[in-house]
Amino acid sequence: MSAESTTNAFQRGQVDLLDFIAWSGVECLNQKTTHSLANALKQGYREDEGLNLESDADEQLLIYIPFTQVIKLHSILINGPEDEGPKTVKLFANKEHMGFSNVNDFPPSDSIDLSEDNLKGKPVALKYVKFQSVRSLTIFIEDNQSGAELTKVQKMVLYGTTVETTDMKGLKKIEDH
Repeated sequence: MSAESTTNAFQRGQVDLLDFIAWSGVECLNQKTTHSLANALKQGYREDEGLNLESDADEQLLIYIPFTQVIKLHSILINGPEDEGPKTVKLFANKEHMGFSNVNDFPPSDSIDLSEDNLKGKPVALKYVKFQSVRSLTIFIEDNQSGAELTKVQKMVLYGTTVETTDMKGLKKIEDH
């Protein structure tokens, strides 16, 4: 069973939000330049098991993903190796300009502990109510499964929906008069 069919059975109507990522604004702190975030996040790269996102100076990674439109985030899939795969992952909705120095100053919108099943492709459902109007997502990978110096992420997929903009309908009605 593919990850897509697992997710569809898991929650109908949720889509891979890849097409709604504003790539020019995406950032990843503490990534190895030769093993960057694109390896885990971009279509084509993330399907190649030989490509990983790897941490550089220590095990932590701080990822910032802006979206081209407001989304509702339902779940996240993070694949990684058994030992060096992420363990504690904190997610922050609409928090910009976070760094390692201030990431612990803010309460996360959600915090997840990834299991072996998650690292092999089982998505994690998030506190959906906390991710209803998301313009950007910050993902703080705090540690990994074994406490190793290096964290590896093989694949990362965000699942959710776009937010219908009722404001536009309202504007249209005004223009019609």
